[in-house]
Amino acid sequence: MSLIVHKYGGTSMGSIERIQNVARRVAKWHAAGHQVVVVPSAMSGETNRLLGLAKDISATPDPRELDMLAATGEQASSALLAIALMAQGVSARSYTGWQVPVKTDSAYTKARITGIDDARIRADLDAGRVIVVTGFQGIDDDGHITTLGRGGSDTSAVAVAAAIKADECLIYTDVDGVYTTDPRVVPEARRMNVVSFEEMLEMASLGSKVLQIRSVEFAGKYRVPVRVLSSLTDPLIPLDEEMKSGTLITFEEDKNMEAAVVSGIAFSRDEAKLTLLAVPDTPGVASAILGPVAAANIDVDMIVQNQSVKGTTDFSFTVNRNDFVRTLELLKSQVGPAVGAGEIIADDKVCKVSIVGIGMRSHVGIASLMFRTLAEEGINIQMISTSEIKTSVVINDKYMELAVRALHKAFGLDQEPGQVVAE
Repeated sequence: MSLIVHKYGGTSMGSIERIQNVARRVAKWHAAGHQVVVVPSAMSGETNRLLGLAKDISATPDPRELDMLAATGEQASSALLAIALMAQGVSARSYTGWQVPVKTDSAYTKARITGIDDARIRADLDAGRVIVVTGFQGIDDDGHITTLGRGGSDTSAVAVAAAIKADECLIYTDVDGVYTTDPRVVPEARRMNVVSFEEMLEMASLGSKVLQIRSVEFAGKYRVPVRVLSSLTDPLIPLDEEMKSGTLITFEEDKNMEAAVVSGIAFSRDEAKLTLLAVPDTPGVASAILGPVAAANIDVDMIVQNQSVKGTTDFSFTVNRNDFVRTLELLKSQVGPAVGAGEIIADDKVCKVSIVGIGMRSHVGIASLMFRTLAEEGINIQMISTSEIKTSVVINDKYMELAVRALHKAFGLDQEPGQVVAE
């Protein structure tokens, strides 16, 4: 008997029929003797609907009240799933994040989990119940409901799995695993049976929508085995067949992984670039620019500081497109005048495209092949960022799909690993 956490996304919970299918799948696992904790998202579109109602009332709703509102979506889906499980003859009980409790800090709409009390969950599991815990939410030290940000149910599921020391965390979604890139952009994209934790962390951070990055970080920190599967298959598929499907995120590197120089192409449309021109090239200038940005709770991604020319330099960085207007206003009103910038240039029509693969550690010429491929397609590179297992570029967003298709072909990702090795 294993202790398993199931997580179901909004599409998986998108209708009463799909909730009933989730209940059938969970009941199958329970009948096989496994202890099961389920973490569901709100029904598809529900969070957007709720937040839209708030925006209809106020252009700038209070963040605490937004969390109070948004948290109700998961509460509804969790209760419905518990009811559906009981209709299947399974003893079940649902809990909100604050009932567990899932403890967080007080950063409303972007809270981070600080701890989980597993006593209540374990007591109910020992009593033979299936436990349904709302994803996406928790409670701070002052007793206020908080949410973890979009995609936070993945983080909730992996955090719960870590807290109760689950044998595996199964992430059920509307796709059947992790692909070499988005099949909607590249129809030849191939599902990977196994992907390393490091690769998945990079892909999640670079725009892959399969898993939220904080859930991958939790999995890595607490070494929680995670498998991504489809919830749209027959819920009564035999367990051994189900466990062979999807993509396993592993902490072990093997020779088959190393054969794939590049494992995947990640991309993000949600990028914006800001450049401060003619900034005095003095010690502390980067801190003077990015400190206020960080203090405003704005995440910075890629950073480029040019070589000093006559005592000044140009400083560029990227942020999420949702933070673009707020960042630009901050630069114009505070940061630019404070550091003596000559001019501020802003562009919210950029995207980021990245190649990822642990095989890049042991092969040369990977970045040059990427740059040559983009050049042959007439795509100009605006910024470059590298790590041991990835290379990212910022380009004009109108070229994003062309770049992804060209790179996918150049690195042979439509073929099985080991068939093509970049020169």
